[in-house]
Amino acid sequence: MERKIGEIFEHKGDMKRGYFGIGIQNCKTEENIGTLWRSAFSMGASFIFTIGKRYKKQCSDTPQSWRHIPLYNYDTFEEFYKSMPYDCRLIGVELNDKSVPIKEFKHPERCIYLLGAEDSGLSKEVINKCHELVILPGKICLNVSTAGSIVLYDRILKSNSNE
Repeated sequence: MERKIGEIFEHKGDMKRGYFGIGIQNCKTEENIGTLWRSAFSMGASFIFTIGKRYKKQCSDTPQSWRHIPLYNYDTFEEFYKSMPYDCRLIGVELNDKSVPIKEFKHPERCIYLLGAEDSGLSKEVINKCHELVILPGKICLNVSTAGSIVLYDRILKSNSNE
C-alpha cells in the first residue's frame, strides 16, 4: 500500500499529537544543513535549527524545504535551551556510554533531537542537559545529516507500528 508523506502521521482519521524538531550544534557545512532540512521536511519534522553554525551560506534545496518548515539559528546553546518549548524532551544523538541503542529507544511525543558536528560531537554541557541520549549502530560516527535522517526514519517506523 502506497502512502503519502502527509498520511504517515495520521492515526484513525485524527492527526497524531506531538511534534519534533532536529538540529545540529556547530555544523561545519551548508550541505549537511541542506540534506538534514530535506530529510526533516520529508519525514514530518516541525522545524530544524543550528546552534553556533560554522558555515557561511545555505546550500541549494531542490524541494525548497524552507517554504515548508522553518530553520532557526541560535548563537549559543544557552540561547537555544531557553527557547525550548514547554514539556519538550531534548534527545542527544551521541556516541556515549549513557546512550540507549536506537533499536531500544522509545521516541517521546514532543522532542527535539540534537546532533553534534562530526569532528567534535556534542559538548559536555549539552550532554548534561539532554533528557536522554541515543546511539546509532556502528563503531564510528556517521555523517551528521545521515545520522539525523536515520533517527527521523526510526521515529516514523516506530510511530507507524503503534497504529
